[in-house]
Amino acid sequence: MTALIDYGRLLDVLADEGRLLAGAARGADRVLAVPGCPGLTLGETVRHVTEIYRAVLAWLRSGDGGVPPPGSAPAASAGPVGQAGPGAAPEDALLAALVDLLAELRRHRPTDPCRTWWPADPTCGFWWRRLAHETVVHRVDVQGARGTEVAEIPDDIAVDGVDEALLLWFGHRLGALGVAGTRDARVGVVLGERAWLARASASGAQARRVTPEEARTADALVTGDPAAVYLWLWGRLPDRAVAMRGDQDAVAQLWALLRLAMR
Repeated sequence: MTALIDYGRLLDVLADEGRLLAGAARGADRVLAVPGCPGLTLGETVRHVTEIYRAVLAWLRSGDGGVPPPGSAPAASAGPVGQAGPGAAPEDALLAALVDLLAELRRHRPTDPCRTWWPADPTCGFWWRRLAHETVVHRVDVQGARGTEVAEIPDDIAVDGVDEALLLWFGHRLGALGVAGTRDARVGVVLGERAWLARASASGAQARRVTPEEARTADALVTGDPAAVYLWLWGRLPDRAVAMRGDQDAVAQLWALLRLAMR
């Protein structure tokens, strides 16, 4: 499943957002709480992103064929990655891992075959996209925890992130976890000319790209500023940040299922 924007742009986003995240974390109190994500602290966020960078780099470098689940620690046998030196600050460790990761990703084309955890996209491009959005969301987390101005998310990045949230996390990850809905309900999401239809039922969850007209036939409809819808789907903004109409329980089910998929 290809991204909605150029893969080179996604790689640039990963690089830029990783540096923004590290810069926002530098010198901050590690125990600051992340707004909109109860129990998560600034320090834990930095460590989490660093671990993901190291894990993906280890997977890309290894040839054992196994793909750990999202967010796993790196394989111990994969060799040293992202080393910033003894006593390095967490943000320096993150930047060191980012440099190594970017170098490895740039050795490949997005269409090159690659181990991933999404059967619909077994290519290197999966990681370019996945890591870009992981970094954007956690950059927002760190800036929010720090209380600094939260940098804007460009519309094209946000729209692609909505696509990933619905197709990958809702449409695939829930099924991989064996999680289903409690009632049959469809939610349409419309952002300009882009639209999606997400359906949950006791038999599972599915999501697909559709026309805005088809999305509006759903039981409920979610619209709004692309960045707001993107962060709302990731649980970082409250319901009032987006516009909803129709079956509110259907929207609540979508949001709750995404929390299970993304944890």
